[in-house]
Amino acid sequence: MELSRRVFSALAGTTVLGLALGGSVSGGAVPASGASGPVPTGPPPAPPGADGVRHRVAFDRHSLLVDGRRLVLWAGELHPFRLPSPSLWRDVLQKMRAYGFNAVVVPVAWNQHSPAPGRYDFSGVRDLDLFLRTAAETGLYVVLRPGPYIGADVDAGGLPGWLTTAEGDARSTDPAFLRHADEWLTHVDAIAARHQYTRGTGTVLLYRLDAPRRDLLSHLHEKVRADGVDVPLLHGDTPVAWGEAHGTADAAEARRVHLTHLAHGVTLHDAGTVFGGTSWGWLAAPSAPTPTYDPAAALDEARRPTDGIAPLHQTGHLLRHVPDFARLDPAPAVPADDARIQVRHLTNPDTGAHVYVLRNDSAADVTARLPLDGTDVPVTVPAGDARLLTAGLDLGGGRKLAYATVQPMLTLSAGRLDIAVFVGRTGEMAHVVLDCPDEPWPTRLDEEAAWAYDEDRLHVTVPLGAGGLTRVRVRSGGSDRTLLLLFADDAVSLRLWPYETPSGKGLVYGPALLRGAVLDGDTVRLTGDMVDAYGLEVWTPRGITGVTWNGRAVATSVSRARSLRSRRPLPGVTQPSLPSLDGWRRRDENPEADPGHDDSGWTVADRRTSHSTTPVPAEQPVLFADDYGFHYGDVWYRGRLTGAAGLESVSLAYSTGARGMLMAWLDGEPLGTHDAGQGDDGKGTWTGTAGFRVPQRLRERLRDQASEGRPHSPVLSVLVRRTQHDQDDYRRARGLTSVAFRGVSPEVHWRVRGAAAPDPVRGPLNTGGLYGERNGWHLPGYDDGGWESVSFPRADRRQGVTWYRTTFRLDVPPDVDASVGLTLDDDPDRDYRVQVFLNGWNMGEHVNGGPGARRTLVLPNGVLRTRAAANTLALAVLSGGGTPAGPGAVRLTLLGSAAGGVPVTPVASPGRGTP
Repeated sequence: MELSRRVFSALAGTTVLGLALGGSVSGGAVPASGASGPVPTGPPPAPPGADGVRHRVAFDRHSLLVDGRRLVLWAGELHPFRLPSPSLWRDVLQKMRAYGFNAVVVPVAWNQHSPAPGRYDFSGVRDLDLFLRTAAETGLYVVLRPGPYIGADVDAGGLPGWLTTAEGDARSTDPAFLRHADEWLTHVDAIAARHQYTRGTGTVLLYRLDAPRRDLLSHLHEKVRADGVDVPLLHGDTPVAWGEAHGTADAAEARRVHLTHLAHGVTLHDAGTVFGGTSWGWLAAPSAPTPTYDPAAALDEARRPTDGIAPLHQTGHLLRHVPDFARLDPAPAVPADDARIQVRHLTNPDTGAHVYVLRNDSAADVTARLPLDGTDVPVTVPAGDARLLTAGLDLGGGRKLAYATVQPMLTLSAGRLDIAVFVGRTGEMAHVVLDCPDEPWPTRLDEEAAWAYDEDRLHVTVPLGAGGLTRVRVRSGGSDRTLLLLFADDAVSLRLWPYETPSGKGLVYGPALLRGAVLDGDTVRLTGDMVDAYGLEVWTPRGITGVTWNGRAVATSVSRARSLRSRRPLPGVTQPSLPSLDGWRRRDENPEADPGHDDSGWTVADRRTSHSTTPVPAEQPVLFADDYGFHYGDVWYRGRLTGAAGLESVSLAYSTGARGMLMAWLDGEPLGTHDAGQGDDGKGTWTGTAGFRVPQRLRERLRDQASEGRPHSPVLSVLVRRTQHDQDDYRRARGLTSVAFRGVSPEVHWRVRGAAAPDPVRGPLNTGGLYGERNGWHLPGYDDGGWESVSFPRADRRQGVTWYRTTFRLDVPPDVDASVGLTLDDDPDRDYRVQVFLNGWNMGEHVNGGPGARRTLVLPNGVLRTRAAANTLALAVLSGGGTPAGPGAVRLTLLGSAAGGVPVTPVASPGRGTP
């Protein structure tokens, strides 16, 4: 992935009110104090919170300036709408903070909050006010991105379904669209304004506008300012660089992209989606149709760290704890002696520190020599990777780093101790060189380390990954402070957790996660997660002699590294047991295929014009589902045919998002099923034409009825899984688009039925138009006592919809955070789809044997009751009848667990008949 240099204007409200929209920013600093001259390099501002103090936010060409201090923003995206459990927002935000992020980018999806024009809902899983409060309590800045269009692989890019048939072109200055967009922003901005960091009432630091045209951008800018938002506004067209990195495949690519951004002076970093989550219900756009969103994210759908998190953790803490990176200028070229390694050299004009970013785009590991501080140093850069080297960093106590062949992760002072952490890949030999004009007294505290003193320099070498954390203590007559060098490979670095308190900084080594550290008298109270049993080591501010972990005292002793070290390992997690899923009940569905089904309450499909970008076929009515108010999920059509005798075949053209499909019946007889998977137009719309021959026996019956003078109007029933709207062409039709007949041309009167009224708790994207959904079969409390008792595996063969329901109980201990998924296993040759509902919440679709099929769907805690409570599981199975349809094995799977976690409040899940 090449360097992303999307840039956004930062109109900094009170600090640059004179700037014209899109105008350039002065290359000089804009000090928050109002003083002239550049802002010098120094400690960053303290972690943010809703502290009741007004703050001043500005920027210069190097970085953001918060209260006169430089801030490097290391932000990651979290989509609250992809985690329908507000308690777990705190879990993910705490993990982001622990892994080095100081900001969260928050897109707000309009379609989640607005089921109809003029209706807005910010309650429950849509509680933006709660999310922003939680971010402030976690100590994270917020970059708010409310669109109106957000993209984000969300249905219609976040635009509400009802907008597909409203007047006015979205993302334009059409007055009809602006009325709706302004109304949306009025509701969002009322919440955002209450949480602005500038006012001390929250941590919303930046507000991002998304507009493809300058006139729309100008309108949105004026609207947001009029709503009382005074934090800087980010949008296109300014020298302030915003580096984005989305979809990095692995740790090596993440390092290459992020370090390349750093090498080009970026100090506003968007590391991409940190937690992907679930595109539950009908949330997904065609660009990412499966329930699991961004499986390569740093935290997976089960909220566990992935292999790609180490470089984010290391870089985030580096940018937080080493202020030199907030102001870097290009420096003279320092080439490696192998041209396959590209070198970018930068320096901080205030501190004299040097930074070298080495990048290897070749397919082979490359070792080359690089002149560092007058010495030719051999450095290896793995294939497709990058590395960061530094020289001249202040390590505390007047000690300077001459150079190092591994990356610094952080430097901090804890009590009378200065700590510097260096990290690299397993198997590397770390070489750190310190300038020591006074002869040092080094002590290796772990046997892996070696040292030598030569010509006023101390050389320390450590093989990374040979043990756990490697410690080297350095004292000298030139300083009364002790320097502690810590060396870690990627895995060990993920057990290192710096923390900050009003009394000073500290460092924790050992746990799987550190959530918080609070000083209480002479005790540091730590909270976090343990997975496996591991020792605990804590470096603290002065005066701390005791340690607790998750409320329990830890017996410690003072180590040679001047840490408080646990006398025995902290216990790991006890794995909870999961129940088997049995007691299943089954019922066939799709009465809409029966010719005698009462459709008198359905919507008559007789419109002749549409706002859709899909043309309306000549001499046919509009059949597009959106035009009749059905924007999400499955939709049924029933066409009553007059003059059908002699009918030979039916041709049904339809349009869907990814993974769409159609099935049809004529007079109750199955005609067949069609998959639109091969008809992608390249823009997010799949079109298909399903041609079905009328069965011979049905043709004969229709002819006999006509010849006997018995008038009969057969019913053509069609079910379309219409799926998502495209992000960039949200008006493209979904559902049936045209119908043609062969043999005769009957007159057709159409009726259409989709989802019922939106679920007031679960929102408009939760349910579709299946009969069982419209009648509450997916909800807790529905009486399925009359259904057939069955067990799995199943091998039904029928065209249509079949429902299965069961209940189960979990009893996970309150101090255990267990992530649970639902796994569906079956013969991949069986062709069917399963819509999974947990306690009435639509967790997504499993396509058996389909491309990229995910067999396990994550069931988020909160929606999933884990504390001795009942859960209702419902499966809606759509099958074409061409192959036996399952499900096969259906089981709960433990995806991960930790001793710790956060308290989880059950998500409201009203059942059948619940008000």
